Amino acid sequence: MSADDPTRTTLGIAGVGAYVPRLYLPASAYREAWDNGGAPGVDRVAVADADEDTLTMATEAGRRALRAAGVDAGDIDHLALATTTPPNDEEEIAVRLASLLGVDPSVPTRQFGGSTRAGAVALAATVEATQNVGDGASSPRLVVVTDSPRGAPESDEAAGAGAGAAALVIAEDGPLVVDAVGEFGDPAPGTRFRGFGSAETESIGVTQYERDAYTRAVVGAVEALGIDTAELDPDAVALTAPDGKLPYRAANALDVEPARIAAGTVVSRTGDAGAAGPILGLASALDSAGDAGADESGGRSPATSVLLVGYGGGAGATALALSTEATDTNAAASSVVPVEAVLDGDVELSYAEALRRRGTITGGEPAGGGAYVSVPTWKRTIPQRHRLVAGECAECGALSFPPEGACPDCGSLAGYDDVTLPGTGTVEAATAIGQGGAPPEFVEQQQRAGSFPVAVVAFDGPGGEGGETDERTVSAPAQVVHSPAGTPAIGDRVEAVPRRIYEQEGVVRYGFKVVPAEARRE
Repeated sequence: MSADDPTRTTLGIAGVGAYVPRLYLPASAYREAWDNGGAPGVDRVAVADADEDTLTMATEAGRRALRAAGVDAGDIDHLALATTTPPNDEEEIAVRLASLLGVDPSVPTRQFGGSTRAGAVALAATVEATQNVGDGASSPRLVVVTDSPRGAPESDEAAGAGAGAAALVIAEDGPLVVDAVGEFGDPAPGTRFRGFGSAETESIGVTQYERDAYTRAVVGAVEALGIDTAELDPDAVALTAPDGKLPYRAANALDVEPARIAAGTVVSRTGDAGAAGPILGLASALDSAGDAGADESGGRSPATSVLLVGYGGGAGATALALSTEATDTNAAASSVVPVEAVLDGDVELSYAEALRRRGTITGGEPAGGGAYVSVPTWKRTIPQRHRLVAGECAECGALSFPPEGACPDCGSLAGYDDVTLPGTGTVEAATAIGQGGAPPEFVEQQQRAGSFPVAVVAFDGPGGEGGETDERTVSAPAQVVHSPAGTPAIGDRVEAVPRRIYEQEGVVRYGFKVVPAEARRE
């Protein structure tokens, strides 16, 4: 579909969310540890915390995209997830994401992986599938791309390995429209791969071979768009970026200025975010609060046209031409795309700390003890752990969390109506679990991240947000993450965030923890 096509769809990107972990490792720390140059063009790499992974980052990005678009998760009618580094090689991570976000269980989910161009493929496939449904497809769709590649500690891949997630809400009359999609594949084995059963990305290390494969695939996909590059004239070019130099090597071949590459590239700030890289670059290019593309007044002019290219080692590429230019069939497309993104970390790690957080150097879980919770039992509490679903007493309206047993206020056994808490609350009591004080299932987290605070939180009632008043609260215990003062004080405000709780029987249990309101990044 070309930009001049009179049948150009009104379907477009209506909101963008992006999340990069707040922990980061400076490139200088890696160079000092290994006495080599590290990843070219990378100033720092994002490091997922001990209780973060691609699913928790995807949830953060998805929630931000939904808020940016003003869309409720219950209105989403299609969910696509792309990653090369899922928590498990085989599992329906997209279904778990739907639960964490609050997407209806009957909504179709699609999962893409196996290549760092998976994010671009997921976006193209979602747009195409929606167009094929016809005029009746008016409900919004969500595409989430998340990745956290790893490499052998001494390798170039490890030097640049970062983490992050980005999400796109696709809806009718979305401001940013996909004008065309192009694909290209030309076998180049060994350019980037991860062996079966391995957690580490690698390559054969033949530099010119890899550069040629990258440039050939990227240029081929852009040519397959069927649009002349001069006609495209993108404000930003968002490419898969294993390091900070490779995208610029394609600039001449694409006949675009390096500044356009810079406007859509965040690898210097995040490291190699794999499949999420181009979508994070798109978020940066569209974000009016960002620092790329600054005008004379020091502000930022959001991109109105973007060339996005996902590249996968092997080698193949998928290109998408996107623009906000209005047409006769898309009068609303001249508006700015709403973006809610955090693309910079704010907690610096040493090299040894980064190895600990990533789990490269940890001990094992001690045998025996702990509070064993079977998977079926955990399953029954997923609505509470994933979405903070409380119960409202059918008799008196008091809240109960979890919603079971007699009403704590009136003693009624009439049952509860489900209500979802907003996730904000106030600390009622708090302490810290020091070294050696954690139950066995939390020992790995403690080894990787150190002692951690826990609190009893009085969560706000379901009407306690958006300017409404709800005096009801309901209390529940929670771990506290990223508390600037260590153990939070009674009365501190906190907000729920999605995290890994622990792993048992090979199954990762996900749920909510809380972060102090003063430390919550916006």
